[in-house]
Amino acid sequence: MTAARQKTGKLVNCVDWALFASRHNMKWSKKAFGWDNGAFLGNGLLGTMIYSAEDKVMRNALRCVTGRTDVEVETPGKPGVYTRVPIGEIDVEMDGWLFDGTRQELDIYQAEFRTNLVTVKGTAKVRSLIHSLDEVILIEAEAGEGEHVNIIWRAYQEVPDIMKNEDGINYNQYIPEITLKSSCVGNVTVQEQKFSEHDGCTVAYMTVEENGDKRKVRFYLTVQKGFGTEAVSRAVVAVQNAAAADAAEWEEEHRAWWRDYFQKSLVSCSDTRLEGFYMLQMYKLACATRADKPIMDNQGPWMTATPWPRAWFNMNVQMAYSPVYTSNHLEIGESLCNSLDANIDNLIANVAEEYRADSAGLGRSAGCNMISQVEDEVGNLVWTMHNYWRQYRYSMDDERLRDHLYPLLKRGVQYYIHLLYKGEDGKLHLPAMISPEYGSFKKQTMEDTTYDLSLLRWGLLTLKKIVRRLEIEDAAEETWSYVLDNLVDYHQDETGFMVGKDVPLDFGHRHFSHLLPIFPLHLYRGDTEEEKQFVHHCLRHWFHKEGDLRGFTFSGATSIAAAIGAGDEALAYVKSALHLFKPNTMYAEAGPVIESPLAVAEGINDMLLQSWGDDIRVFPAVPSEWPDVTIHNLRAEGGFLVSAVRSGGETKWIRVESLAGEPCRVRTDMAGELHVALEERQQAEASVESGDDCGVPDDCRFGEGTGLRTAAPAPTRRGRCMDHRFEERRSGIPVCR
Repeated sequence: MTAARQKTGKLVNCVDWALFASRHNMKWSKKAFGWDNGAFLGNGLLGTMIYSAEDKVMRNALRCVTGRTDVEVETPGKPGVYTRVPIGEIDVEMDGWLFDGTRQELDIYQAEFRTNLVTVKGTAKVRSLIHSLDEVILIEAEAGEGEHVNIIWRAYQEVPDIMKNEDGINYNQYIPEITLKSSCVGNVTVQEQKFSEHDGCTVAYMTVEENGDKRKVRFYLTVQKGFGTEAVSRAVVAVQNAAAADAAEWEEEHRAWWRDYFQKSLVSCSDTRLEGFYMLQMYKLACATRADKPIMDNQGPWMTATPWPRAWFNMNVQMAYSPVYTSNHLEIGESLCNSLDANIDNLIANVAEEYRADSAGLGRSAGCNMISQVEDEVGNLVWTMHNYWRQYRYSMDDERLRDHLYPLLKRGVQYYIHLLYKGEDGKLHLPAMISPEYGSFKKQTMEDTTYDLSLLRWGLLTLKKIVRRLEIEDAAEETWSYVLDNLVDYHQDETGFMVGKDVPLDFGHRHFSHLLPIFPLHLYRGDTEEEKQFVHHCLRHWFHKEGDLRGFTFSGATSIAAAIGAGDEALAYVKSALHLFKPNTMYAEAGPVIESPLAVAEGINDMLLQSWGDDIRVFPAVPSEWPDVTIHNLRAEGGFLVSAVRSGGETKWIRVESLAGEPCRVRTDMAGELHVALEERQQAEASVESGDDCGVPDDCRFGEGTGLRTAAPAPTRRGRCMDHRFEERRSGIPVCR
């Protein structure tokens, strides 16, 4: 490969964002029934799931089941551990029953739901959004000839039982006895919900007629955490301010936020269905959390009957946040980092008292405060810190590294070090622990789990990188080096990684906990042919056991296959995962959980761009079914934005922009003479080394020739909608026209 340095004009972004996003709007040709078919809105805190009722009790209503992620109650028998609480729903009621043939649309680019309802008596138009910046839900309704519309709020206990349990009953879910107190403040109706002496929420709402026309109304509602004078005041002010604002300006502020969000990056490929699936996961992320909002738990803001009413830290949280880094949405990842920073005292208190001077930990599940005692599942905090580390590596914020990430990771690793013991072989070993979800029904524990050894090894290596980066001296570094030199190796047999000492993978295992050295830690990443074959062997043996394969099983397999360049195999796992997801791309295991579809989006990221350390791999695992791919401003470790185009199965050009001045090597499949083009302002030289490594300065492009580069979506191609179970499409990713 040879390189020539030249000058060229800037990259031209040719994306019509509104048009591109519109081809992925969710559309219903029949009204949606239930949580897994509904349209979802959110602003990172408030959320609604919108669908119709099948039972005659409410067949005349459009239900907007409402949630707020920080509305919790302390769990009985678990001091300090908080559980999400269902709040209630907004019901848009008509005089007549709704026909099934009601068309509905979720406009993801504007984060707005629209429908033209048809009833046995007439029609009505309904539109809804949750404001991006204000904690207010808007529902606008206009009754047509022969119909009337009434928008009402029902607290959870006011909802008919058959409607509460429409998506199933979960007897493991704690729902407190809720006391309601209603009042009016001017033209605002207030409802205080008290769950306990200290826990509760306040709902406030008002209806505004448009120009005195009772047939066209705007309904504003907010949910605020807490009850009492201060919470009531917050709620009333939020609703009154929204209602008093200029409607057009208020809604434009909302839409502008979403436009800015979506335009941060682009993924477009030959498979328009999967392109749409990916786009919907990006939409879901910003609905579920924001930088200044609570952590994204297993539900997101869309609370319903579930055995998972908190955040689970033995995989769910880590995988839910996994796509934010490469997709260039670090602002979404901020909520996890901010939650860790804010709750460090609780994380310290989660370990036994004798370790609190220098350690911290996190149990299996917790509320927003992260209170959860560490028992025999030890690695949850260190795994969560791997997400924090990714947040750092993609931003290169050294101040945050020094002040927050480093001290907390050090505490998490130190807790492991306290538990080590020296065996007869002279090696350091870990006592019996759980490898998440292997043998869960037997509560099986084992020494030297691959899961925990890999987290400890990754943590130690990362701490050593941090002290070098920050140029600081830490007396603990000598201990870290000693542990790394003497830590027992992973236990292996002819099938690859074992689950732990004397515990081979004997039966189906839905979790990839025993493969953590491969994914997501990438301690094994297929850098040599021998290592690549080993990784593939481990992957195949894991799936050979079949058994309890779930959505996150396939997402993990996707990323592992992508890491070794097996693009076609990675795509097969993605397609298999789609069969487990709901028509609206949600997911459930005994109850709704949010992480698996989001983790599949991360798998798609891994097929298109990988970055570990200084290496950036562009199009490392593109399947043969995707001849045309465009990526724009995806983010890589070191703080790089990467854009590239693949056409007819060949990579045409790559653009790399440095945001932090870090070094990198770009690995590409482009062959022949490679032209490296610098922006006019650049003075640095760009070099292309032999083989597949390219040294890149702050901002450059390379490819065939030196003409103008454009970024535009791949051509649309016909594909089935997301809901493969129904002959006639009801919802999900649309067929492209």
